[in-house]
Amino acid sequence: MLQQTTVQAVRPYFAKFLALFPNVEALAEAPTDAVMSAWAGLGYYSRARNLHACAKAVVEAGGFPETEEGLRKLPGIGAYTAAAVAAIAFGRPAAAVDGNVERVMSRLHLIETPLPAAKPEIRLRVLDLVPADRPGDFAQALMDLGATLCTPKRPACALCPWMTPCRARAAGLQETLPRKMPKREGELRRGAAFAALRSDGTVLLRTRPPKGLLGGMAEVPTSEWRSDYDVAKALLDAPLEGRWRRLPGTVRHVFTHFPLELVVFQAKVAAGTEAPEGMRWVPQEKLPGEALPNVMRKVLAEAFGEPASKPKAVRPRRAP
Repeated sequence: MLQQTTVQAVRPYFAKFLALFPNVEALAEAPTDAVMSAWAGLGYYSRARNLHACAKAVVEAGGFPETEEGLRKLPGIGAYTAAAVAAIAFGRPAAAVDGNVERVMSRLHLIETPLPAAKPEIRLRVLDLVPADRPGDFAQALMDLGATLCTPKRPACALCPWMTPCRARAAGLQETLPRKMPKREGELRRGAAFAALRSDGTVLLRTRPPKGLLGGMAEVPTSEWRSDYDVAKALLDAPLEGRWRRLPGTVRHVFTHFPLELVVFQAKVAAGTEAPEGMRWVPQEKLPGEALPNVMRKVLAEAFGEPASKPKAVRPRRAP
């Protein structure tokens, strides 16, 4: 959950997730819709799909692998996660390199090669320092050093245990490292969203394909999202017949690789209107339980004035 997401944003989701799925067996047995619904609003939904698939693989294997190599074979487990689990959970000497560790190592050794090209050198530097005894404590200490003292801005060098050997501090370059390649802005994409409300108080939704962007999430029907989308022809993409009305304003959302702008159309239809193939009618009061990503919450708020609420913090139940 903490990949690309702050602790503050994750905290209520983490508590709710543990309450719903207190152990790996419970997560493995859970329906995909339940997992995606619990994750809805947190973003980067491939993490939820991978976590679910990982739980199933672990249960099927009878337990977690204890080596980096074995952990890397699990769905969604990359180099950092495998090393962190191997070191912290199983006491294996491994280089767990997250953003905090990259910053500490770049400054300690004055590595001026921009990221991500510097990653191999940083990993080797970490491996040189990993002790055979208590590698998990070392991994956590190094992460905490970057999180609390060797911070991106105004690092507390005077309190750092590596102040003397730090080459970046000696050169006065600590706040300039690590170097990073400039981000490339993705091209703006546009599209149309169609919010249909039946007279019995149900809203038309569908589920996105399991693979790809927002895979497995719920959404109101939309057009394609393209840079050359012609809003003037949007009604050709409407999912069903109705008196569609374009609402003022635009829903804007920024994904990792591109920004998106959606115009929202609203229509009210008769209670007996059947859902098109692959779609379903959902009572408005049940929308909070749907696996709706933030962009769709924005669309529903624009269409009906009340966004589907995000999960609230709950106390996790203890596993029996």
